[in-house]
Amino acid sequence: MPGNEHQLTLPIWNQDEVSATDTDNGNPDHENSDSDVCDNEASGHIQGTLWPELTQDVALQQEDQITEHGEKMGKEGRGETSGEELDLEGLEAECLTCAKCGLRAGCTHVVFGEGNPEARVMLVGEGPGRDEDRQGRPFVGAAGQLLDKILASVGLSRDEVHITNVVKCRPPKNRMPNPDEVLACSHYLDAQINRINPAIIVCLGALATRTLVDKNARITRIRGQWHEKDGILYMPTFHPAALLRDPSKKRPVWEDMKKVKEALENL
Repeated sequence: MPGNEHQLTLPIWNQDEVSATDTDNGNPDHENSDSDVCDNEASGHIQGTLWPELTQDVALQQEDQITEHGEKMGKEGRGETSGEELDLEGLEAECLTCAKCGLRAGCTHVVFGEGNPEARVMLVGEGPGRDEDRQGRPFVGAAGQLLDKILASVGLSRDEVHITNVVKCRPPKNRMPNPDEVLACSHYLDAQINRINPAIIVCLGALATRTLVDKNARITRIRGQWHEKDGILYMPTFHPAALLRDPSKKRPVWEDMKKVKEALENL
């Protein structure tokens, strides 16, 4: 497993760069907040998104649910997907017709994921927001624009990686996906990982980290630390939305991504 020390030196984006396109009415545009803020549907709901680095109180309130979900997943096992014979395109087609939870009824598009089907690096976020729901693509809002800059800062591009989320349908009113929704969608994420077979998975934020690394993880404590499971290296880091809210987190994320780049070069 790669160490946490590195010698890689790469340019960092402007620490003060939070432009008008990165925020909307003073609120971070991220996978589960920009849409409802812009639509004025979720005044007061932004605090409902589970990002411990953004809304610690909500995170603590939801911790028991996430722990129960993790235990349930542990009992049922990962990787037990329907349609095991399907390739990635077939799996996406199956996902587009999924109605295993209530999220599908309230969204416009299922956002399966995109990128290199043989990527060595996979990035996993929480779930689609308004722009993602409208376009059917992951990370296309302000948080996605920042993610592109993060990738570019270490010499990577969307064409080289695969980007997806824990849940594939947009949760309403900015809330985090609940444990049943995460569980319902887990076999698609597991199957994506199995089909793509990446060497490295970057967990963007708390929910992805708890889903893929440790059900009890606190992103503020374990970000930047390598974890290995089933031959895959996992790097937890802050979600780009957290950087829009708190630009001081940009450098830690850049440091984490430098480790990813170095590990990729040493594979």
